[in-house]
This record gives sequence, C-alpha cells and structure tokens, in this order.
Amino acid sequence: MLLQSVRPNIVQAIRAYRPEDLQQAANAAGQHFLYTNLKGARTKQDVLDVIARDFLFPDHFGKNLDALYDCMTDLVHKSGPQPGFVVVLELIPGGTEFDRESREQLLDAFRDAADFWSERKVPFRVFYSMALSGKESAGNWDKADVAQNDATVKPVKVSKNAVQPIVMNLPPMSSVFDTGALLAAA
Repeated sequence: MLLQSVRPNIVQAIRAYRPEDLQQAANAAGQHFLYTNLKGARTKQDVLDVIARDFLFPDHFGKNLDALYDCMTDLVHKSGPQPGFVVVLELIPGGTEFDRESREQLLDAFRDAADFWSERKVPFRVFYSMALSGKESAGNWDKADVAQNDATVKPVKVSKNAVQPIVMNLPPMSSVFDTGALLAAA
C-alpha cells in the first residue's frame, strides 16, 4: 500500500507520487482525500479562496492562515473521530504576489495541522507541488517544479512515441469530508 511507505504526519513535495494514486490509497485506507489545484491563484487571498472552495469550508471561513488551521484541526476534531487525511496541494503559486515566504507560511499551517493530528494519532499527509518561475527554480531540484508564465520557456519537440502528459481531472474530494457539515456537528 502506497501510504505505508510515507510517514503518517508529514508535509512533503509530491515528487514521484501521482494524485490519482494518492486518491486511490486514501480511499483504500478509508481516509479523507482533499485535492486542490492552485494554478490560477496569484495572491494569498486567491490561494485561501481556492482552498476554502475545494475543501468545502463553511461560508464564515475567515480566509486567513489561522482560520485555515482551525478548519483543518480543532473544529473538525470536535465533530468526532477522524480516519485520517491525504491532502494534495497542486501548483502552489510562485511570483511577486505570492512569494517564497507566503508559500512557507501556507505550508507551515499544514505542518502545524500535521502536528495537531499526530498528537491525536490520526494520519495527516500533505503532498504539494509548486508553480515557480524559471528564475526562482534554477538549481532547485528538490521540488516538483513547474514553469508557469515564463517567457524564456521554449517548446520542446516530443516524439509521438514519448509518454504523453496526464491531464488531471480529479474531484476536489472523495470522502464525506465537508467542513461545513463537520463544523455544524461540533
């Protein structure tokens, strides 16, 4: 099983994992699968809006990192026992409006949530990829980088026998994880 090879409470680059495989592994383990693609987000507010929409946060979500942490932890915990979480944050933006510090603050909120659930012996795994400009990602091979809006990127000839890219069409979630309903039950 895929999740057995990953620590139960961790935030890590997605690297060789495919979101589809993570979704299947979460389903097989009976855990919540939360997926968001942040490709169109540019600012911190955009990122929080997309996460709130895709994770079905309640309308009163405060749209800040403290509220994100609260929706992922204490309020959900109060609704009853949880089976575990697999979270995929695809294409966290890079650029002047959402810089490296902003990305680290976002990931820190998820790291804090992982610590919260670890104390309660509930698996909470977060996998992420970043959309970085070519300039910022130069020499940084430790992340699943994707060049975005970079004028220096040139098309590459690809053989028709080459492996074709996978088009993601995942649902935002595949469990009954609805924070609005969970918060109402709390």
